Amino acid sequence: MVEVQDIFRLHGDEYRKQHGKNMSTGQHKVMRHIASCRTAELGGHVDHCDKCDNERISYNSCRDRHCPKCQFLKKEKWLEDRLSDFLPVSYFHVVFTLPDSLNSILLNNQKLMYDIFFRCVSETLKELGTDKKWIGALIGFIAVFHTWGQSLIYHPHIHCIVTGGGLSFDRKRWVHVRKDFLFPVKVIGKLFRGKFLSYLKKEYLSGKISNAGKKNEFNSLLHNLYSINWVVYAKPPFKKPETVFEYLARYTHRIAISNQRIIKMENDKVHFHWRDYADGNKKKIMVLDAHEFIRRFLLHVLPKKFVKIRHYGLLSNRNRRSLLKVCRSLLRVNPQHHESMVEQWKQALLRITGFDMDRCPCCGVGNMVLVREISPTYCRSP
Repeated sequence: MVEVQDIFRLHGDEYRKQHGKNMSTGQHKVMRHIASCRTAELGGHVDHCDKCDNERISYNSCRDRHCPKCQFLKKEKWLEDRLSDFLPVSYFHVVFTLPDSLNSILLNNQKLMYDIFFRCVSETLKELGTDKKWIGALIGFIAVFHTWGQSLIYHPHIHCIVTGGGLSFDRKRWVHVRKDFLFPVKVIGKLFRGKFLSYLKKEYLSGKISNAGKKNEFNSLLHNLYSINWVVYAKPPFKKPETVFEYLARYTHRIAISNQRIIKMENDKVHFHWRDYADGNKKKIMVLDAHEFIRRFLLHVLPKKFVKIRHYGLLSNRNRRSLLKVCRSLLRVNPQHHESMVEQWKQALLRITGFDMDRCPCCGVGNMVLVREISPTYCRSP
């Protein structure tokens, strides 16, 4: 089976020679981390069974958030921590996208523009949530940022899981949404567009945005962006918190492409599966030159310390515990029910991993005991 790591190890050096000057420090680090993940370069340890002679060598992972091998356990731990946050109400999936004409500005000002994107999404949803015309309450939502499409093209968008209702401002009742309806997508799109372009213009005039063209070119871009409809998707509501939980697992720690989608590498060409949403969601095979595959993959390296999963409203980190406690009381949620759900998920996690890391896979009786550390050949950069 071919992995992203194999492609980097075989073609990474040549790619860096040709394109290294145009790569960011973060992109260089991601390539190096993924290429060395779970190899002797990062060191590791040797375990020995205390009942038989079985010995196991385990190499360290790179822990890079862009690495296909390092996301599974992070995702499971995050989901386990989030389970107790969910309430027995309907949830909606809303997806915000940006017009392609903004791609150049986004790529040249990633940290600033991605933060603006999050800010406008959160302000849009919170403003509509507090409007009595729709809900008139404090809603909660989780926002997850992605930058890719199925073919690895640059396609920044934010997935939001939104509570179907909210806590009244006097904190005395739960306000439910109308059945199977959150907000009109045209209203969401228009409000979001206005907020985003307002922030964009403000930052441009302050001189914080680079590579956005001269003033007349920028004004022309703004005019064109105001004249088109911005696409916002709102999908049917989830009926159960458990369903939302499973759905979130698809998005929270996903990277640009998983190893499972790569079919083969042949004659310096990478073959991988992709879904063509414009053609009835058909599963197809795309073939890219190895260097083009690497270029597209590196488009999705996020700025250092950039937070791509954020919580707002009822689910914001600042007041989550106290607000959710009030919500559970109003919704008459049994605390023991939540505890049992968490315990069930821990048991499910054990089933997913498939084995006990401490149990000897050879004899099935003994425990694997650490006997020796393996020193890395180079230190992982921070």
